[in-house]
Amino acid sequence: MCPDVLNMHEFELINKFKGFQNLTPRVVRGIGDDAAVLALDRKRYQLFTTDMCVEGVHFATGTPAHKIGWKAMAVNVSDIAAMGGRPTCAVVSLGIPSRTRHAVGLTGHIEFPRRKPLTGNSMCPDVFTRGLYQGLHACARKFGVSIVGGDTVASDKLVINVALLGEVEKKYLVTRAGAKKGDHIFVTGPLGGSFKSGRHLSFMPRLKEAQKIVRHYKPTAMMDISDGLAGDLRHILKASGVGALLAEACIPLYKDVTLAQGLSDGEDFELLFTVPSSMARKCPFPVVGVITDRKGKLMIKDRNGKEKLLTLKGFEHC
Repeated sequence: MCPDVLNMHEFELINKFKGFQNLTPRVVRGIGDDAAVLALDRKRYQLFTTDMCVEGVHFATGTPAHKIGWKAMAVNVSDIAAMGGRPTCAVVSLGIPSRTRHAVGLTGHIEFPRRKPLTGNSMCPDVFTRGLYQGLHACARKFGVSIVGGDTVASDKLVINVALLGEVEKKYLVTRAGAKKGDHIFVTGPLGGSFKSGRHLSFMPRLKEAQKIVRHYKPTAMMDISDGLAGDLRHILKASGVGALLAEACIPLYKDVTLAQGLSDGEDFELLFTVPSSMARKCPFPVVGVITDRKGKLMIKDRNGKEKLLTLKGFEHC
């Protein structure tokens, strides 16, 4: 791989991939949302998403195995929720470091050279792998997902990738591209400090909340917050061709979290969504701002009423 690709921002790389899409008539929406949207039947779309969790990026070496498994499934469930859908079936692929002696994969037994055990985890590889699957299956059972297959390979680091299918009624599909001037901006809960607190490993995907939102409040755009409020709101602004004004005093934060952390920390996995002003008073979630017609401009009003351009970036996963 050439150096310019290695140094590329995550979303620059995604934009490059867009140029290679081979879209058949079945594809309703390809790259650019939390999940791809595929034709299914007269009343429903099929949703398709995938997320990769990598040791040292999404979880620290030595993280309990069941927490890694839970997170790997939960981030995908969150993507399906953000599109207004419900998850159905998943396949799971593991890259397991050769420093483990052996591991039982989803598709069989594999052998690796005997080396030192997993750093920071004294349990034997069989127990670690079992814990990983226990976390995966616990999340899958909670949200009605059937794990139907996968693959296992040797890897320099522990890598777990889940590909998840879902379904959504056509009338409830929400993308990032529908926000309009005057819409109110909401989040489903407090933000910031996810990594420091460990919430990024144990969060509950907002599937129930998403179903309530799409059925009662007519959201015009929605996504989950994986890269921070500031970073992810910019994705909605770009997709919708609008701007936004956030209100500092209205942004819900966890205790001991600063505004900057609330805006830019990654992996909160709350939902970020917009609803028409006519529905805003009925919506029970925290309102954090309003959509404007200043295309691409993300502004914030401080506690003194002064508006300024928000320059904070979101969390980068690569």
